Amino acid sequence: MNEKKLPAETVLYLVIPCYNEQEVLAETSRRLLEKLGAMVSLGRISPESRILFVDDGSKDKTWELIQAQHREHPQICGLKLAHNKGHQNALLAGLMTAKEYADILISMDADLQDDVDAVDQFVEKYHQGYDIVYGVRSSRATDTVFKRTTAQGFYKVMQALGVDIVDNHADYRLMSRRAVEALAQYKEVNLFLRGIVPLIGFPTAIVTYERHERFAGESKYPLKKMIAFAVEGITSFSVKPLRMITWLGIVILICSFVMLLALLVQKLFGYTVQGWTTLMGSIWMIGGIQLFCLGLIGEYIGKIYGEVKQRPRFIVEEFLHEQP
Repeated sequence: MNEKKLPAETVLYLVIPCYNEQEVLAETSRRLLEKLGAMVSLGRISPESRILFVDDGSKDKTWELIQAQHREHPQICGLKLAHNKGHQNALLAGLMTAKEYADILISMDADLQDDVDAVDQFVEKYHQGYDIVYGVRSSRATDTVFKRTTAQGFYKVMQALGVDIVDNHADYRLMSRRAVEALAQYKEVNLFLRGIVPLIGFPTAIVTYERHERFAGESKYPLKKMIAFAVEGITSFSVKPLRMITWLGIVILICSFVMLLALLVQKLFGYTVQGWTTLMGSIWMIGGIQLFCLGLIGEYIGKIYGEVKQRPRFIVEEFLHEQP
């Protein structure tokens, strides 16, 4: 049974993964502190609510700034990972740490692209009985044409492959404590939280919001990382690409029989030709298809290799937290 506390007794933790975010961290802290203060004064959350910044092995002064903010504002906590483990692992580290103190947890990025004012709607949905609330972009007007096209294509491909994923949702979401405890039971090393969270199955809702331009600094997801993230999501949640290889092999086999039959007919009627271009083109095409298929199979084998080693998904070096 998921017992709900009164709004003023509900402890909220905002979990913010950070990697080289020194340019934006001060403004992010200011806005989030204002939001927490306003919600506490209105009786919507408990005064024990906190902001947890997770430093994912930053190379700049991100951790020093988190330490300074923590000394100045007790509501700000810090979690430092011993090594850069990537956005998804840093987010998971924050959730697993904060669930010991919070009733509800909201994850968001540090760049202030996620609308901070949507937090009120998240919490309202929670008190209406929802354990998971997804923040969904109402539009992609701030994206470039290329990013908008590739992002929409990514969601369509994932859904076509049978992955249960929420359209235009990144990692801006609310989760109740019991939802995060359920998430802790998923032990895979290859993390793709946008695909894992919908598998939990508790009551869910959606809050739409306008996504803003990045406040400062550079995006931590250039094209190379975006492609790697897409491959991670697809290969972590669907085996359909492997089945497509089987069907591709069948199609090529049928084509081979048809070509063989055509060549035999030509031989019988004396229409023999040199066929150098056709031969070489076929060899290059089949060779390319084989290498692609081997690479795809290797991607899955690599994931198995990573899972069976069972290495820790993150290691905490330092935790700054003031008990309420």
